[in-house]
Amino acid sequence: MNGKELLPFGKKNYILMLIGIGILILGFTLMSLDSEEYGFGFLGLTLGPIIVMIGFAVEFFAILSKPE
Repeated sequence: MNGKELLPFGKKNYILMLIGIGILILGFTLMSLDSEEYGFGFLGLTLGPIIVMIGFAVEFFAILSKPE
């Protein structure tokens, strides 16, 4: 039994998780950059949340994908 079998995720999983975290940060940053009052513009109500949902989907896929 070597050390690789003890890890719950593979290299692909960790890379996908980092990509998902980057997408989440991008989405939350877009929501905070909205110039409208209380974030009620296009970035705060439409584009930002869509990007955040894509980030959560990538994280979900990264966790559930089978390690190599």
